[in-house]
Amino acid sequence: MNWHARYLQQAAWTRGLRHYLFEKAGLEHAVRALEVGCGTGAILREIGMPIALHGLDLNPVSLSECRAYAPGVFLTRGDGHHLPYADKFFDIAFCHFLLLWVHDPIQVVREMARVSRVVLALAEPDYSARVDKPLELKHLGAWQTESLRRQGANPSFGSLLAETFHQAGIRLIETGPIQSGEVIRSAKDWEDEWAVIEADLDGMVPGADVQRMKTLDESARKNGTRILHVPAYFAWGEA
Repeated sequence: MNWHARYLQQAAWTRGLRHYLFEKAGLEHAVRALEVGCGTGAILREIGMPIALHGLDLNPVSLSECRAYAPGVFLTRGDGHHLPYADKFFDIAFCHFLLLWVHDPIQVVREMARVSRVVLALAEPDYSARVDKPLELKHLGAWQTESLRRQGANPSFGSLLAETFHQAGIRLIETGPIQSGEVIRSAKDWEDEWAVIEADLDGMVPGADVQRMKTLDESARKNGTRILHVPAYFAWGEA
């Protein structure tokens, strides 16, 4: 599984929203900004502003890739539950498709608020409200949701994002869904998505069943009847 390709795909989904939120949050006027759960640098590499960018991640392999893809970023291996920075060291702290994966999202957001003045969660999905059409593909959504649970994620976390900010003591400024729906993806997006699906379902769902879903999915995409919508939410506020 090429995780950098996956992170780039996710970054493309939220690019317009990021530009809007970074502008509203005043990123261009910041001195230091932190991405918690920076992965391979898919987000950090696109920030061209002359500020000190920091990235934190638990995975040393991801950090090694981040050094290559986002040179000049200050990188730290660490846990978002216990950020190794002084209080209010950053102007802005943000994360992207992270909080559904952590053990205690309130603690992570609380830590982001401790070390910064503005906190942004750029995208958190809610797979419990996923829509698949044609209906024959509904099983695929259920399988992926269950796979996320088995991997330790909370697939419905997106619906809890605003309340998480509130419980972490952040003054919420804006929150809501990223978009009302999702367009049918390009052939390249489809191929990348299926690389993730096959990796997620390996050993959990019989291969023949996975391939049957893949054939149905491809046919629906080509004839224009495929709809895949996973609601995702953002939030930002002041600490």
